[in-house]
Amino acid sequence: MSLEITKENFNEEVLNSKTPVLVDFHAAWCGPCKILGPVIDSLSEEYKDKVTVGKLDVDGNRDIAVDYNVRAIPLVLIFKDGEVVGRFTGSNPKETYSKALDEILNN
Repeated sequence: MSLEITKENFNEEVLNSKTPVLVDFHAAWCGPCKILGPVIDSLSEEYKDKVTVGKLDVDGNRDIAVDYNVRAIPLVLIFKDGEVVGRFTGSNPKETYSKALDEILNN
């Protein structure tokens, strides 16, 4: 299961993480977000020892959404060493995220 990311743990879990972090910016009312949810959970299991995978509710964490220029959801950002190294808007196939994570892990 993916980690719940909030304004309270964002710095620790995302910006200061020693491993890459995939964050799914979503909202409960968003249809495409619901479709993407199981993909994110699957990635969480597949990469559990190598990547932190989390979900951030934009309605409850507007400041972070604004900081990262979230204009449409779902939005998946991949962070490495506190910097955004991947940005994916909309609901993409699992392979899109897996390929990006594999590239980051192998560099």
